[in-house]
Amino acid sequence: MSYSDSGTGMETILIVDDVEINRAILEEIIRSMNQNPVLAESGEQALEIIKDQLPKLILLDISMPGMSGYELCRILKEDEDTREIPVIFISAHDAVQDVVEGFSHGGADYITKPFIAEEVEARVGVQLRLYDMTRELMEMNRHLQASISQQLKQMEMEKKNILYALADIATQNALYEKEYMKRLSKNSRTLAQGMQLSPLFEREISDTYIDAIELAASLCDIGNIGISTEILRKQSELTPEELEIRKGHTKLGAKLVSDLRGSDDYNDFINITMDIAHYHHENWDGSGYPEGLKHNEIPLAAQIVSLMSRYCMLTEREHGSEEALAIMKEEAGVKFNPEIFEICCKISRQFC
Repeated sequence: MSYSDSGTGMETILIVDDVEINRAILEEIIRSMNQNPVLAESGEQALEIIKDQLPKLILLDISMPGMSGYELCRILKEDEDTREIPVIFISAHDAVQDVVEGFSHGGADYITKPFIAEEVEARVGVQLRLYDMTRELMEMNRHLQASISQQLKQMEMEKKNILYALADIATQNALYEKEYMKRLSKNSRTLAQGMQLSPLFEREISDTYIDAIELAASLCDIGNIGISTEILRKQSELTPEELEIRKGHTKLGAKLVSDLRGSDDYNDFINITMDIAHYHHENWDGSGYPEGLKHNEIPLAAQIVSLMSRYCMLTEREHGSEEALAIMKEEAGVKFNPEIFEICCKISRQFC
């Protein structure tokens, strides 16, 4: 299905490349998607075009005479009028460090030469859809204060739907089973309910909190949407550079959720989701990532999901519940809050 099938109509896509044949190939691919390609052979020419017509998306070559693709992207990201336009870098280089550098300069995606039409179509289509969703969310947030109660509820549901849609993509990229994520959500709720009955946590865990953590738990790895499938699906051991990229899913996920929250939008679900996405790989003794938090510096929701994620992962790999808990007992006080683990053991028969 071409992107135009989604009903959004023809969109202007700016192609910036100093090589004529590359421009011609990309122009043909974009036209085949029923979109409107506009061509520029340099960064300077691209800026002149953008003054008159803002594109919906930019396909940008990195290595060009004069202004490089990185420099043009920097200029665009510093301008309020153009900073939200997605930039897909195109390059003949496909090493991990090249891809990472592209993202560090503000790129939304990265396509390598020679071009594969199906890949270009897929990546362009995804970025156009994400751009549309982001703009719609920003527009909704601007009208938040003037909305009536029912509109607010509808907006929050749409945000959740978008998060779950993105989480589904991230789950597919990492080859996770949907059933695993369902178990994680349900077991996180069960553990939170058990903690609510404990004097240690009863003040922190309300019924609303329990509902929110059940919904938010399955979004813990939503940041995987920004990690390449080559790294997510790699069977052999990751290199140190690849491991650092992989760890970056925590900050990417938190940023994505934070952008949906909006500056004036206080919402338990969004805040809990952001805490889980950001901190679910922190360890009780401070040895985790990305911030090296320890003990109760780690948000409680992240502690719950971290512990349940470990339990679900162990039992998913053909360990029985008792065997999984025996393994986790050795990790209590290192990876997990020992008081939460004790509650986990008491109610373990309730886990699915």
